[in-house]
Amino acid sequence: MHLLKSFFFPSEVIIKLLKRLGIVLFTLFLTRVIFYIANSDGFSTVTIFDFIAGSWFDAITIAIFFMPYYALYLIPIPLDYRNSTVYKVVFRVFFHLLNAIMMLFNLIDVEYFKFTSKRSTADLFTLVGTGDDMSRLIGVFIKDFWFLIVLFILFIFLVDYLYRKTDKKEIHLENKVNVYLIGFYRFIVWGIIFVIVARGGFGLRPVGIIEAANFTKVENSALVLNTPFTIIKTIGKKSLVLHGYMSLEEEGNLFNPIRTTNPLNILPVKTNVVILILESFGSEYAGLNSKQSFTPFFDSILEQSLFFENAFSNGKKSIEAVPSILASLPTLMDNPYISSSYGNNKINSIATILKEEGYTSAFFHGATNGSMRFDGFAKQVGFDQYFGRKEYNNETHFDGTWGILDEYFNPWSAREMSRLKAPFLATLFTLSSHHPYYIPENRKALFKKGKEPICASLSYADYGLKKFFEEARKQPWFKNTVFVLCADHTPSTKSPFYNQRTQMYKIPIAFYYPNNVKLLKGKSQTVFQQIDIMPSLLDLLNVNKKFYSIGSSFNDKCFDRQVVTYIEGSYCAFNKDYMLMFSNDKARNLYSHHYRKNNVQDSLQFYKKEGKIIENKLKAIIQRYSRDLIHNQTTVE
Repeated sequence: MHLLKSFFFPSEVIIKLLKRLGIVLFTLFLTRVIFYIANSDGFSTVTIFDFIAGSWFDAITIAIFFMPYYALYLIPIPLDYRNSTVYKVVFRVFFHLLNAIMMLFNLIDVEYFKFTSKRSTADLFTLVGTGDDMSRLIGVFIKDFWFLIVLFILFIFLVDYLYRKTDKKEIHLENKVNVYLIGFYRFIVWGIIFVIVARGGFGLRPVGIIEAANFTKVENSALVLNTPFTIIKTIGKKSLVLHGYMSLEEEGNLFNPIRTTNPLNILPVKTNVVILILESFGSEYAGLNSKQSFTPFFDSILEQSLFFENAFSNGKKSIEAVPSILASLPTLMDNPYISSSYGNNKINSIATILKEEGYTSAFFHGATNGSMRFDGFAKQVGFDQYFGRKEYNNETHFDGTWGILDEYFNPWSAREMSRLKAPFLATLFTLSSHHPYYIPENRKALFKKGKEPICASLSYADYGLKKFFEEARKQPWFKNTVFVLCADHTPSTKSPFYNQRTQMYKIPIAFYYPNNVKLLKGKSQTVFQQIDIMPSLLDLLNVNKKFYSIGSSFNDKCFDRQVVTYIEGSYCAFNKDYMLMFSNDKARNLYSHHYRKNNVQDSLQFYKKEGKIIENKLKAIIQRYSRDLIHNQTTVE
């Protein structure tokens, strides 16, 4: 009778295992609640069903992470061994190690989500392992986010308290035959159950990141997901798959990245180019579109420029901005292009193309060399020289975390540009408005403060930008140079408005030419994005060439211009009026740029008229982008 009962009812072994996994489920739920409280402005109309769906994804994650734990635990062994001290200690340590890793990942995103608006993926390890950024920033993180460390320690004690409640001596009676017979049955049956849960059910493919959109609104996907899940699902993954949305002929009619320049012939031949990538200069706090700007000098330059009012970044990270701006190649996948498995593909860039026109080139970034792999990427895409903290060679101007302060590095860069053989291309990526928003003590009283720490930091970075132009105006190359000013991404925000998908990519982009050229003045309503910068420059510089570009020149007057971004399994496509959200191969929502309305399901007739145009072109872009990166065909031979 006991043997029969053991076959059909959970034994003490299984009950104990389920209790322990239940503890992990409980801690993941708690970290989700903390995550939501800290980032509630970033989510729309959250309900109890979002947390229920989140617990399902937690269960899937536990089944994956704890697979070695329960596989070893279910191996049939005699009772004496299970009750031994060594056995208990080994499994207790193993349990706490796995649980601590999962909690740590979730707690990291309590704050990191504010900067990226998505759960972290496997590229987090790449960023941590790049250069010595992490070793320099660890002290800053401990200082700024000490409360997360306290929570982590408290959770460890709570988990251990609950674990000890499950660690009672097993007293079930089994002879040796029963131990192995029942144990083998238990191993097979419960192993299958856990594998089914780890897959997320009986589907043909295991549940992935994009499936979160099936359980909630697309913009709430990060709340349903958990960070251990998004990390483990992106480790070693190519990120891209070949799509068959349409025929190649139809795709080519809608989108073709093989472009031919259309010279504007308004600037002198061999005009120099300086691209200024401004850290976190999003439209919430910087630029002419800001209701409360903290960047007066930057705004004064925009007043003299061709300023795109409807401009967008193509990502939420600095590492995603650089290939978008310099190579017209956005990151439409989970891992940033630079750190992805496609990062060594052959691509064209503004540097490689202008090299053929006789330009020399240099990339300036005041951070420690190796930071975010910018030095390696710059070399890969054809820049002749790289200038970083090492080349600056004056540690008295080091900010203690990231690199050389803008107020020193920027004017130094302007002087170094005079050493470049003309015509030249120079890119300067600023850094002083990056977290931890350091401002020297003797400067703090000089800059405008706002409701967030970044506000004063942006004012300080604006001062650094002013110092660059003051020095640049003294240089012989200044008047024969076209400047591009562009934010790398938007900053972290607590604003419900700027946390919307319709606003979270809004940045200022402008082209500034010191001499009076009418075409490069005024405000443009044209929808514009970072990947449009390279093709626009080639037209301005009178280059005659075929090239590869996901973006298009502002000189291209196509009727269906649209911006494309990707975050956490979802694509956002913007045209001049609307934004379409697309995930899991389906159009999800259609919003106006100014109001969160026009849901696809509520406005099918409207969607068929307007949204279908956006969707079809987006599908063509995704299909071509994925195929070209997979097959390493992102150049014109």
